[in-house]
Amino acid sequence: MEELETILDKKSFVEELNFELSNGAVIAFVTDTVWGIGCLPSSEKGVNRIYEIKGRDRSKPLILMSNKEEYLLPYVDNISVKAKELMEKYFPGALTIINEKSPLTPAYITSGKNTVGIRVPDNEIFRKLCSKINGHVLATTSANLSNQPSGKNYEEVKKSIGHLVDYIFEDYGYTAKGIESTVILAINDDIKILRQGSIII
Repeated sequence: MEELETILDKKSFVEELNFELSNGAVIAFVTDTVWGIGCLPSSEKGVNRIYEIKGRDRSKPLILMSNKEEYLLPYVDNISVKAKELMEKYFPGALTIINEKSPLTPAYITSGKNTVGIRVPDNEIFRKLCSKINGHVLATTSANLSNQPSGKNYEEVKKSIGHLVDYIFEDYGYTAKGIESTVILAINDDIKILRQGSIII
């Protein structure tokens, strides 16, 4: 396989990837924590496929990830001062912040909830990939079958769900640490830890 930089610098491949994503493609990729799968937030077909691939409970929402905070901000509303401080301190990094969602965030991503989680992973390969995707935002979850351990490397992901996704991007040495992100609910200035991960708040 060609080096990722070569692939993602090929206009023809990037056009193909974005075309497939716009038609419901699901991709698998490394992050700084564990491996993830994702699709375009605007693709209800892609989101439905993610739930089907994982056998995921529809009551469990997906989160939004990007290579830059600025691309995620249109998807959230009423960000508190405390949430902004945490973004400034921990983005990019292993922190998922759940905020009130904006009208741009579809209900099929949030399981009908009025909140959505956002994160900017600190991984060079993920950032390179996301920078080439139209809109630079993916609706994501961990790359594994539900109730199974999160995928921690390329081989694990390929074995468990490789035949179910459209693309798997290798990590090229930028490996996942294997510990999930810390998840916090940040409404107003109240901070509630929903999952303790590698970042201690």
